[in-house]
Amino acid sequence: MTSQPLRIGNFSGFYGDRSDALREMLAGGDLDVLTGDYLAELTMLILARDRLKDPSAGYARTFLRQMEDTLGLAHEKGVRIVTNAGGLNPAGLAQAVREVADRLGIPLRVAHVEGDDLTARHPGSLAAHAYLGGFGIAECLRAGADVVVTGRVTDAALVTGPAAAHFGWKPSDHDRLAGAVVAGHVLECGTQATGGNYAFFTERDPRELRRPGFPLAEIHPDGSSVVTKHPGTGGFVDVGTVTAQLLYETGGARYAGPDVTARLDTATLTQDGPDRVRIEGVRGEAPPPTLKVGRNRLGGFRNEVVFVLTGLDIEAKAALVREQMGDALAVSPPADVRWDLARTDKPDADTEETASALLRLVVRDPDQQKVGRVLSGAAIELALASYPGFHVVAPPGKGSPYGVFEDVYVPHGDADHVAVLHDGRRITVDPPQDTAALDDVPEPQLPQPLPPGRTARVPLGRVVGARSGDKGGNANVGVWARTEDAWRWLAHELTVERFREMVPEARDLPVTRHPLPNLRALNFVVEGILGEGVAAQARFDPQAKALGEWLRSRHADIPEVLL
Repeated sequence: MTSQPLRIGNFSGFYGDRSDALREMLAGGDLDVLTGDYLAELTMLILARDRLKDPSAGYARTFLRQMEDTLGLAHEKGVRIVTNAGGLNPAGLAQAVREVADRLGIPLRVAHVEGDDLTARHPGSLAAHAYLGGFGIAECLRAGADVVVTGRVTDAALVTGPAAAHFGWKPSDHDRLAGAVVAGHVLECGTQATGGNYAFFTERDPRELRRPGFPLAEIHPDGSSVVTKHPGTGGFVDVGTVTAQLLYETGGARYAGPDVTARLDTATLTQDGPDRVRIEGVRGEAPPPTLKVGRNRLGGFRNEVVFVLTGLDIEAKAALVREQMGDALAVSPPADVRWDLARTDKPDADTEETASALLRLVVRDPDQQKVGRVLSGAAIELALASYPGFHVVAPPGKGSPYGVFEDVYVPHGDADHVAVLHDGRRITVDPPQDTAALDDVPEPQLPQPLPPGRTARVPLGRVVGARSGDKGGNANVGVWARTEDAWRWLAHELTVERFREMVPEARDLPVTRHPLPNLRALNFVVEGILGEGVAAQARFDPQAKALGEWLRSRHADIPEVLL
C-alpha cells in the first residue's frame, strides 16, 4: 500500500461536455488518473435508441474523437484514463480505442468492465443496466491498463476504482472507500465543483466564470481528500462549491452504492488554501444487499403545442382555446392531457414578447394516432377561429416517442461483474461479503434557533444557496447556509410544511427532509414531481435543474441580522 496521494481529475460531466477538457487537464498539471463521466439516465435511453439502429453502436462516440487528439499526450505523461463512455457497449468502445491507438502508433493497454447489462432479464426494456462498483476498474488498473472503459457503473466508481487499485484497499475498507465515494461525487459533474451553476455566482468576477477549469482531487490513503483545480484555470473551489455538489442528486445521510454506503452526515469541509477544500471524517458502512438497476423503456408517444397569448384578457384567451381544443380531443381522447399557463406577460410592455404569455398543451398516449395529426389538425384549424392574436410557437408535429426511467433492485449476484483485461483475461469481481439494510439515521440534534428580532421579507436566496437535480421521477433540493447563524435560522424555518408552501407543486407529494448539520444543510426529496423521469418530459424543467433556484427566489421573513 503506497502512502503517496492519488491525483485524480475529471474531464467530462455528461455526454456533450466541453470537448477539449481532456487536453486541458492533461496539459494543465500533474495527474495520475483522469476520469470521464458520460452517462445519465437520459443518456442510456439515447444510446439504446442508437443501438436499435446500429448494433455496433451504444457508446459515446465523442470520447473517441477526444482520444485521437490526446492519446499521445496521455501516454507521454503516464496518465491513466477511466471512463464510463462505454455505455451499452464497453467492449465495442474498448476495441475502437485500440484501433485508434494502433493507427497512431501508440502502445496502449485497453481493458474494459462488463456485466452491468441485464436487459435480457427485463422484458420490455430498451436498456436495463445495474450500477456496478469500482472493483472491476481496480482489477483492470492493477493489471496495468492505461485506459479502462466501463458501461454503467456508479459515477463515484470512476474514483473509488483507481483509489482502491492505488492504495490496495479491500472491500472491507469501508471508511476509506466512503471517503473516495464523496470525492468522486464532487468530481463527477465536472465544473459544477469549480463554480459552474453556483448559487452565489454574482459575488465573483464574471471573467472568472467564463470558462471554469475542471476539478481534481488529491486522495490520501485514509480516504480523505483535497478538491482543487489546475493553477491558472478559471472558476474557483471553495467550501460553498463543494457543499453544493455534495448535495446534488443525493438524498439522506446515507449515500448508498454497490461498494459502500457513505455517511454524508459525517463529512467535514474546510478551506485548505486558495482553491483547495479538504474533505475528511467520512464514515462508511457496508453496502446495501441489492444493486440498483436503471430500466429505460418506451412509454408511448407525446406531442405538444404552445399557444402564444398576447396583451389583454390572458385568462379568458386561455379558457377559450382550452374549450376549443377540448372539443377536438374529446373525439378520441389521449390517455394524458396536461395544460400549463406561464404568465410571462407584463402590463404595458414595451415589446410584444414581454406582453405575451405561453399556454402549453402536452398530450401522451400509447397510440401515436391519438397524439399526432388529430392534435395538430385541431390546433391549426383554430388559426382564424379562436382568440385575437392567435399563433403558436411552432407547428405541432406528428407525435414522438418518449421514454420512461424506472429503478428496480436486484441481488448483487444477478450482475456478472467482470474485468476484461488488456490481454483478454477475464477476472470475476465477487459481490460484497458484508451488506447492511438502509435504515433511516436518527434525527440529528439541531442548533438553537436564533432569538426573536426584526425581519425583512426578501428572497430566501439572500442568505442560503441551493442545488437541485433528478433521480428518476423524484427530485432533490439541497439547501445550505454559509454561516452558523444562518444555519440556526434555516434549520428551524424551512420545515417540510414551509417547503410545500414555497414550492406549491410539492403540496400533494411526499416530501422528506434530511438535515445535514456538518454541512449546515437540508436536503429535501420530492417524490413523483418529475412523473416518469426526464425522458417523459412531464414538467417545464424535466430534470429539476432549476427547482432550487425557484425556491431561492421565493420570499420569506428573514431576520435582519442575517442580511
